[in-house]
Amino acid sequence: MIIIKETYVLKKLLLQFKGKGKSIGFVPTMGALHNGHISLIKESLAKDDITVVSIFINPTQFNDSKDYDKYPITLESDIHLLDQVKTSILFLPPLNEIYPKGLQSSFNYDLGFLETILEGFYRPGHFQGVCQVVHKLLGIIEPANLFMGQKDYQQCMVVSKLIELYKIPANLNIVPTKREPTGLAMSSRNMRLSGDAKQKAVNIYKALNFIKDNITTYAIPELQTKAHEMLMNAGFQKIDYIEICDAKTLMPVKEYYGQTKLVALAAAFIEEVRLIDNLLLN
Repeated sequence: MIIIKETYVLKKLLLQFKGKGKSIGFVPTMGALHNGHISLIKESLAKDDITVVSIFINPTQFNDSKDYDKYPITLESDIHLLDQVKTSILFLPPLNEIYPKGLQSSFNYDLGFLETILEGFYRPGHFQGVCQVVHKLLGIIEPANLFMGQKDYQQCMVVSKLIELYKIPANLNIVPTKREPTGLAMSSRNMRLSGDAKQKAVNIYKALNFIKDNITTYAIPELQTKAHEMLMNAGFQKIDYIEICDAKTLMPVKEYYGQTKLVALAAAFIEEVRLIDNLLLN
């Protein structure tokens, strides 16, 4: 595995590969890697000749500075994991490589409705930061394929919108959520949970499955209320949302007629760690 920190070095090397007809796959990460990330990398390795993984903890997508400060850094084990699965290139840029003019930007990505709901509502500015860094990284790497996880469902939709807005010639591949044997969605944030909290956190997945299993039994508002109660009874401290939405648009739905493809999404706090998850319902 080649480790590169400078943008110009990476672009020069990738240009050589592309000149030889090699396809480039790209997996953006913020490190603290787990098997969810590895599943994305394996998809890229299977589809593309060269797989680039980036590790960059992007400050502009954290609307809470304390959350940024607490984000786990496990670079040594990350490099070991990437080497084990035969990642081609690790891009490890310092802050000034991605933001040479500083973090402040007056530019605004027109994300429309997507930025006003769910994660967009509870984390104002988050998706602007995501777009800044992904747009920059796609411009540097110019991959044929981009790989992201379904766990960040709304983020995948935002990046799809970014690709559409700027006609970026990269194909977005959304890889199913990787889960622990308990059902808990793999996440770097899980590292901050105690063993007891990890056991309780499984209930976010159980609540989503309850919604899926009962989508034709209860009215949607009642399903949301019952799922909310499940999480609070399990020891969650706060729930930002449990929402049932059109899977294609993320418009919330209040009635189910059996044809619209739906997704249930949740965000909740346990031990002051904010966890998100989602499940396609039909």
